Parts: sequence; structure tokens; C-alpha cells
Amino acid sequence: MKESKKSAILEFLGLILGCIAMSVGINAFLKPHTIAPGGLSGLAVVLNKLSGIPVSAIMLIIGVPLVLFTFKIMGVKDSMKTLFGTVLFSVMVQLTDGLSHMNLTHDPLLSAIAGAVLLGLSLGIMFKVDASTGGTDLIALILSKKFPNLRPTQFMSCLDGTIVISAGIVNRSIETALYSGLALFIILKIANMVMDGFESSKAFFIITEKEDELRDAITKELDRGLTIINSRGGYTDERKDLFLVVLNNKREETSLKKLVKSIDSKAFLIVTDVHEVLGNGFKEI
Repeated sequence: MKESKKSAILEFLGLILGCIAMSVGINAFLKPHTIAPGGLSGLAVVLNKLSGIPVSAIMLIIGVPLVLFTFKIMGVKDSMKTLFGTVLFSVMVQLTDGLSHMNLTHDPLLSAIAGAVLLGLSLGIMFKVDASTGGTDLIALILSKKFPNLRPTQFMSCLDGTIVISAGIVNRSIETALYSGLALFIILKIANMVMDGFESSKAFFIITEKEDELRDAITKELDRGLTIINSRGGYTDERKDLFLVVLNNKREETSLKKLVKSIDSKAFLIVTDVHEVLGNGFKEI
């Protein structure tokens, strides 16, 4: 019960923080230059340029019916949560609307980058705590139900691409479309970085002729655990033990390479990046 209450509080705080950051990014940097990097907010920026209707109002007009339309697909609990996020986001956009008239920067490139960074951070935070403000992902969900052979991500890519192109059309500038595309790229990259975490972990796969000696060195000198996997050479058909070691410390990574080289300079070593490590000795699940 305590854990679910803590999770609900974190989700609520993440949603508020995310909505504030997104609203500032849209009004302070993206809206003044009609930069629309996809999503419902991007669509609202384009329609605002065409009609003059406030961005927040457009988001409510489109967002709320979308959530109501997907009640059966998403279920009551998730739909109510998304509806709350949609309304909260629209309110925050309206409250920060004054930023769009302050002309913080006249450079559209800097505006695209700054706005995208704020949107990427906020989306990453919200995805991390399982919060949502609805948007074009709901349209993609509806279309994927109609066309089950296509994935929601394919529809989202088409929708975001259409919004990016439309930004250039309404602003009568190909540069606006390019800035919008750049902003979309930055948003996706930063959101993924926030979700995956900024820590740099690496997995080491080691095959050596001196198995006992290397295993003792790793466990005693480095004080790290390892997993032994039974393997067989495809060319020699010889059975060997494959060591799997995961490290999240640069110094330990260098120490392990030196250790392997000092014990068996002919060892076979594969090093690969790991985005996230959960469990004993690392982050809690």
C-alpha cells in the first residue's frame, strides 16, 4: 500500500514538473517561430498560426475528445489519468502563454534546440514515472486498431512527419520545417537518455584458457561478481566457460582490461554498452 502511494505521488509530481517544462519550452522557444516538432502540442502550434486560437484551447478541443474516444481501448483508470494530464498540460500552456511575447531569442536555431531540450527532458521524466498527457499517440492507437497490420509507432512517425512539414507550409519557410525536424530529433534523443539513465555501464564477455586464475582475480582483486556461461566453439567444437561481467565504473572497466591482459594476453574479450542494469550491486528494480 505504501509503495503504491509513493508511486502515485511520484507520478503526480513528475506529471506537474513535465507539464511545466513542456509549457515553457513551447511558449518561450517554439511557438514564436512556429517550430512544431510533432505531437499534439506541435499540431496546436501550427493551428494557432493558421487560426489565432490559443494553443491551450486547441489542445483541449482535440485532446479531450481523443481521450474519451479511447476509453474502451485504454480502460477507465488509464483514460482518467491521461485525461487529467491533458487538462493539466493545457492549463500550464495557458498560464505560461506570456512567455511567447517576451522574445527571449530571435535565433530560430537556438529556439529549436532550447525548446527541444525542455520537451525532451519533460517527456523523459513523464515516461519514467508512467505519466501521460495524451496527444498524437492516442490517434496512432486508434488507427492501429483500425489497421492491425501496422504498428502504432509507424502511425506516430507519419503524424509527426506531417506536422513537421505543415509547420514549414504555414510559415512559408522550408527552414521552419527543418528546425522542426531537428527539434523532433533532439526531443527523442533526450527523452531516451532520461529514460535509460545517464550512467554508463558495460558488459564484458570473456573467453580464456586460464579460467580459474582469471575468475579468482575478478572476484578477489576487483571484488566483482561474474556469471559463468557454458559455451562451445563453433569452429573447434571445444567446450569452454564464457565469463559475463557487468561494470558501471570507468576505473573498474580499465582495471578489468588490464587484469585480463596480465593473466591471458590471448583471451577473447567482447565489450558492449548496457543502457540499464537492475539488481544486486546496481540500481534497485
